[in-house]
Amino acid sequence: MNAPGPAVGVVVATRDRAERLATTLEHLTALPERPPVVVVDNDSTDHTRAMVAERFPQVRVLGQPVNRGALARNDGVRAIGTPYVAFSDDDSWWAPGSLSTAADLLNAHPRLGLLAAQVRVGPAERPDPLNATLTASPIGRAGDLPGPEVLGFLACAAVVRRGAFLEAGGFHPLIFFGGEETLLAYDLAAMGWGVSYCPEVVAHHHPDPAPRGDRTAVVRRNDLLGCWLRRPLPLAVRRTAALLAEAGRDPEARAALRGVLARLPTALWQRRPLPPWVEEAARRVDGQRADEPAGQRPARTRHGRRHEKRHEQRRGKGAVAHDR
Repeated sequence: MNAPGPAVGVVVATRDRAERLATTLEHLTALPERPPVVVVDNDSTDHTRAMVAERFPQVRVLGQPVNRGALARNDGVRAIGTPYVAFSDDDSWWAPGSLSTAADLLNAHPRLGLLAAQVRVGPAERPDPLNATLTASPIGRAGDLPGPEVLGFLACAAVVRRGAFLEAGGFHPLIFFGGEETLLAYDLAAMGWGVSYCPEVVAHHHPDPAPRGDRTAVVRRNDLLGCWLRRPLPLAVRRTAALLAEAGRDPEARAALRGVLARLPTALWQRRPLPPWVEEAARRVDGQRADEPAGQRPARTRHGRRHEKRHEQRRGKGAVAHDR
């Protein structure tokens, strides 16, 4: 933790958006923390690599021979040498000072595996609606974490403990891209790492206003695949049946269902159900997504308290050993 050099590096995944990436890199290379930046280029067909080499020679480019989606971030984390890694997309960047704040929080909370930052959208810096959702997390707050425990985040507004990220396996290959964050949050929590919302860390996101094709179908596909990979089988069956019923009248549901069925054998083979205390937390988040009134959300139960106790027993004095 106290080794010389920057504590936080930045990994940026990109594909065919050279000009947007240039804006992101202008912001990242101007940060007072001077973080090392690795751009993982997902087989771009435009002038992305030439642009970075010409305008940002201090930025390392990791070229991919094919589009690896969210897995490009895994490659970036393996390639960067900092103990903590912040993610940016090619349309997002970090507020000055936020990476130092993130490093301080990770140093002070050894169980914190991932912190989800506050997101400000566009030139007007509007609060992303996700901020309020994470603030109101129904999981509650553990005493050894700096903010509410969450099971979701925006990838371009996350800072991870490199060792925890690698231990959990990073982003899952079956998901590829679109809603990949939830499964990583599940896996970190299942291994005892904390995932916490920390609004004092701020990321700026300037998404392209143009529609993104089949994005909705992909996210729905991946959400259901995550259910088959980690959640109880009866729940996965019910959600699949609901999507099947909807597919008869909705083209997006049909596309999502086709994607799930094509990947279902792999999901079953790689299935690893969540521990009971994480599954309980996931069910609370399900209730929040269904717009359950805050006053009716369950309080922190004995399972949640047992979860904290198991964390303490497991981590103890050896927590810092995971910072590799």
